[in-house]
Amino acid sequence: MLYDKDIREPLFDFLEERFGKIRIIEEKRMGRSRADILMVLEGAVMGLEIKSDADTYARLSRQVRDYDRYCDGNYVVAGSTHGLHIGEHVPEWWGIITVEAAAERPDFYVLREAARNPNLDLKRKLGLLWRPELVHIQEINKLPGYKEKSKKFVVEKILEKVPADLLAVQISEELFERDYTAIEETIRAYREGKGKKVRKKRVKT
Repeated sequence: MLYDKDIREPLFDFLEERFGKIRIIEEKRMGRSRADILMVLEGAVMGLEIKSDADTYARLSRQVRDYDRYCDGNYVVAGSTHGLHIGEHVPEWWGIITVEAAAERPDFYVLREAARNPNLDLKRKLGLLWRPELVHIQEINKLPGYKEKSKKFVVEKILEKVPADLLAVQISEELFERDYTAIEETIRAYREGKGKKVRKKRVKT
């Protein structure tokens, strides 16, 4: 019987071998759900929900809706106890990766490739970026700064001005370059540039 903790690290190795250049972001809040894994690819953000042998389907329908709002495509990673039935619980565009216990490490198999998610909300996906990252996207696309405007306003302006295919690439580039160790300093510099008081608080992802 495999638990989440048995699956994660070997899964990261499997994903890197299969997809090449990736970045993994764990436990990301998306709507009412917390994504187990966001996998950043060049030009796409994929969601992965782990259903280990110890998990149930109790929250899966809600998780599917939330993942679909934020991600270009999604996979469910299912333990062997779910292998025969998991396809009944996720949409046809979701990919399925099965995982089974093996002698040295878990064995992964792509039962179904993920297809393009028809329910992606690009506004929500762009909202995954921090404000300094949005500022960089404004700069490289030669957009006005909108320094006194809200994040929501900036997101809407970027969506109006930047083609979706180009924006997908730029979002991935920002996530590849994200430095969690420097985020407090980055946000501090951004706030000081706006003349706002810098708040001391723990920054969550």
